[in-house]
Amino acid sequence: MKKIVSIITLLMISALSMTSSAQAANSSIELAQRWDAIKYQITQKDDRIVAYETLIADAKTMAAADNNSPAPKVWAAITLATLAGEVGAMGGALDKVTEAKALLETALKQNPNREVEASIHTTLGSLYYQVPGWPIGFGDEDKAVKHLKKALELSPQSLAANFWMGSYLLGETRKREEAGQYFIKAIAAPARAGRARADKGRKAEAAEILAKIEKKLRHKIKLAHVTDQTKH
Repeated sequence: MKKIVSIITLLMISALSMTSSAQAANSSIELAQRWDAIKYQITQKDDRIVAYETLIADAKTMAAADNNSPAPKVWAAITLATLAGEVGAMGGALDKVTEAKALLETALKQNPNREVEASIHTTLGSLYYQVPGWPIGFGDEDKAVKHLKKALELSPQSLAANFWMGSYLLGETRKREEAGQYFIKAIAAPARAGRARADKGRKAEAAEILAKIEKKLRHKIKLAHVTDQTKH
């Protein structure tokens, strides 16, 4: 009888865990889709800013309700970083990216799944190379490379990780040929469930940047084995 009770208890715990995981996944995709819609559908800057602020507040509420789930923290951080780009230095961008970094570092300690961990490293990498360094901000090129490499290690075909590695190489090292390789991989990245709008928008950005690189180089870039071009 005790064995039966134990089995039933374990099954109940397992069912509750699965329900909690499913709810967390649903919440994550909901936040992602809202971010996608704001970035790629709302054309007026002021409207985007208001929508991003609402999304940040909602993501933080979700994070507070389920403190053990890293995904809401990640989406709050991604949205904070995006909002920082919209408002600029005069709108408190540095405070926003600093908060985003703290949220990502907390989420990283919560044993995220492989996909979420790759997203964390991608976002940290993009922050570290875009934010000014000391004494203004926390920008650090070595840390940027470390996080972007880790993201690609976890998810080699990731649209976001390849896009941001290409952006880093183009913006910080001027290695156009090598940057182009990552943009090609971003364009060829597999579709993400529920993220069709973002896939289309980000791939269009990658294609536009790639076209500019090829125009500058005066030749088409062919996809080859990508070697480590991040050493500096």
